[in-house]
Amino acid sequence: MPRLSIRLQGMCESVDGEPGRHRARVLATLLALCVSAVSAQEAGWSPLPNLEHARQEVAAAWLGGALYVVGGFGADGSTLASAERWREGAEAWEALPDMPIGVNHPAAVAIDGRLVVVGGFAGPGLRNPVDATQVFDPETQAWSLAAPMPSARGALAATVVADRLVAVGGARAGVAVADVAAYDAASDAWTAWPAMPSARDHLGVAEVDGRLHAVGGRAGGVFTLPTHEVFDPDTASWQQARAMPTGRSGHAVAALDGCVYALGGEGNPARADGMFDEVERYVVATGVWETLEPMALPRHGMGAVPVGGRLLVPAGATVAGFGAVAAADAFAPSPCGDDDGESG
Repeated sequence: MPRLSIRLQGMCESVDGEPGRHRARVLATLLALCVSAVSAQEAGWSPLPNLEHARQEVAAAWLGGALYVVGGFGADGSTLASAERWREGAEAWEALPDMPIGVNHPAAVAIDGRLVVVGGFAGPGLRNPVDATQVFDPETQAWSLAAPMPSARGALAATVVADRLVAVGGARAGVAVADVAAYDAASDAWTAWPAMPSARDHLGVAEVDGRLHAVGGRAGGVFTLPTHEVFDPDTASWQQARAMPTGRSGHAVAALDGCVYALGGEGNPARADGMFDEVERYVVATGVWETLEPMALPRHGMGAVPVGGRLLVPAGATVAGFGAVAAADAFAPSPCGDDDGESG
């Protein structure tokens, strides 16, 4: 493949020299070959620099050319207030000021040029859920507290829908909840949205074409829910979608180019470490799930952040329960809906 890729690269670079009427035909043919070769050469997993600190049950987001990771459990099981970021191409992560409230199992998004972290458990462990909305301004390098969520919860998920942070699901007092609320950063106000049909925590969410996809999670002692529900803000209603092939929780979910990706997770009875290494994606246009190359380092409690055609996957744990690592890697998938793996 390397020799073929190099040869095709040279052909692609020389296509402008093709004389006469054959140029357009040659260009079209070589373009397809070049895209295929580059995709084959770049697809798959690659390492990123390790974080400064091992951590799991984190929140992660991309803001201003940097990957942010906040909170979580440290290697000793303590709840962290620390935060760090990695600028693409840098050799190391940099420490940031601590959050006002240390939390594990929070959720985070970038919105209006700021990092917004919501919910989580203050600890110890999965105790003391918070309703906090913690905001980091990269210009001032300072944190502030914004309007609190309508309900306290941890092990929730969040994404951006219609320019609002939407916080979905989670748990409090050891019980999964179906709460959904939207935060408008411009007005610093929360609005309750219709609850999920299925209460879940340790789930993942992503937005595609204005709709919110809530995938997987756990509830009532079941750690491997395959549930997939979709919220349409135009109709303010939820609908069932095709279930994820591999039910799991503690996984990471992200959207990229029309697909919803689910990576890793815990609760696998077939492995001694309890990990899932599966990477599956839902092609929104066709309603089909595809199975992709598994994780190079299976984890749970990590982030997954789409950037430039890749998913950046920082932190997490390599065994069910506690087992925090400082690892980070990136996954470059084949184009959405263009995979030869299993589907269903």
